[in-house]
Amino acid sequence: MAAHIGRRLRKGAATSAVAAAAVAALAASQAPGATPDDAGRQATGAQSMPDADNSGTSDETATGNGGYYTDLPPLNSPTASPSPSTGPTTVPVGDAEAGIPATVLDAYKKAEAELRQSKPGCNLPWQLLAAIGKVESGQANGGQVDANGTTYTKILGPVLDGNGFASIKDTDNGAYDGDSTYDRAVGPMQFIPSTWAWAGRDGNGDGVKDPNNVYDAALAAAHYLCRFDRDLSVQSDMNAAILGYNNSQAYLNTVLSWYEYYRKGSHSIPDGTGTLPTHRSDDSSGASTNPKTTKKPGTHKPGGGGTTSPSPTPPTPKPPTTTPTPPTPTDTVDHLADGNTGTLSARTGDTFDQKVVVQAVTKAGKAVPKVRVRFTISGGTDATFMGGETVATVVTDSSGKATAPALVAGQKTGDFTVGALVVGRTVTGLDYTATVTERQADTLARTSDTELTCTPGGEFADQVEVKATYKGAVADGVAATATLIKSADDPTENDKGPYFKDADGKTVRTLTGLKTDAGGLLKLPKLYADDSTGTFLLRITTAGGATLTVELKVAAATSPSPSPSPTA
Repeated sequence: MAAHIGRRLRKGAATSAVAAAAVAALAASQAPGATPDDAGRQATGAQSMPDADNSGTSDETATGNGGYYTDLPPLNSPTASPSPSTGPTTVPVGDAEAGIPATVLDAYKKAEAELRQSKPGCNLPWQLLAAIGKVESGQANGGQVDANGTTYTKILGPVLDGNGFASIKDTDNGAYDGDSTYDRAVGPMQFIPSTWAWAGRDGNGDGVKDPNNVYDAALAAAHYLCRFDRDLSVQSDMNAAILGYNNSQAYLNTVLSWYEYYRKGSHSIPDGTGTLPTHRSDDSSGASTNPKTTKKPGTHKPGGGGTTSPSPTPPTPKPPTTTPTPPTPTDTVDHLADGNTGTLSARTGDTFDQKVVVQAVTKAGKAVPKVRVRFTISGGTDATFMGGETVATVVTDSSGKATAPALVAGQKTGDFTVGALVVGRTVTGLDYTATVTERQADTLARTSDTELTCTPGGEFADQVEVKATYKGAVADGVAATATLIKSADDPTENDKGPYFKDADGKTVRTLTGLKTDAGGLLKLPKLYADDSTGTFLLRITTAGGATLTVELKVAAATSPSPSPSPTA
């Protein structure tokens, strides 16, 4: 998947001076952890993400840095909604703004609950999702959603055609946004299609990842914000997450203002009754207003009557002088070359020793710095990059090289693919095969040399414990099997002699699914003996071929010899 992106143009600067001043003032009073500097400006400790170049790399944000609502919350703190028993009541503005449509609110809270399980270290508050949802879509246009959480009509951001925004050419063939020429942000949380392709989630369990469904979109936003091992209880991490969603300091301030407002109180209201914002960053006046009426030249009638006099014909303006836009670093990339990536192999649960390294180069083979490269893990694997993500974007350094985050193997064995593509340009990328192998041991040894003996019908006093090593090192997490076999030459399961017990107390002579602990130790359950006597064999095998055979002796207890009778 590659997103086609043109030159980025600054957006959001058209917001009215009044709205901008309000953002600064309210953010200074409401943003958590905020302190005003000596000029009275907001200092949150966050900074905009650096641009690799001016190539419009906006698909590295969830929204493509599209437009958003700039309305600010009321200065008064929200209060609870009126009780139905009190009858009709005029709801103050603060109360109305604090109301969140029921289905939308439920989606935010369900997303928070899911992240509490899947990424507990992120500490995602649902109020942050509500703040972003308010700024991005006015809480799904005031909660215009059906019972399943899907919007009645698509919520579309502006066309990202380079006219006031970055240029992001179509990446989904119009499937989500209906535009097969350029991309547009879609849905309650305003994901652009190229981001939704890898960040989308199924939040309502219907088997579909739909950006127009508030449950799907809220869950996707939650995971998007929690990337890179962020802890959103840390202000700098929250700021980075918000800027990663839409790279604008004004956007950050606005979201933080709504976040703090919702933290002070909010309540559920019926779907479809939410308060709709009116001011947008992509409106030249900063607000949605009726167009002003203008009079055509030559039609003005003087106040005292008389005839209409045509106005002088204005001079024909000269066409503006245009300066060709110089190519960006991304424009000069011809292909990605391998950056001396080594063999990608690791055991389950381990971090790969080698990292994927690529180099962006021109047609002449010259290195290109400051280019964004997207690395994506694909295939039937549970491997991830360090931090738990399957997608990572890295900017090439002065030598044109981009190094992917370290790969971490999951529990699935086999091959998977790590792909590398240039963000914003369709050029030849690279695919790397990575392999996850089973953890192995080459040696097993008992941790005790105590003889294992038992009487018929009794139980062995000592449990069998072994230690696994691989090339002399502790072999942790290695799968093992223990079987009571018939003989050294016949490894089939014995039908008599010592045995284990399962959870129901039934006789078991083969144990599977065993695994060595962090110290390479494996302690088997207690062994019991039936009425058979003799020497029996327990064989333990591990992944990698380590084998140990242990002797178990079952013999009747010997009676003590009688003392000799005393002689006279």
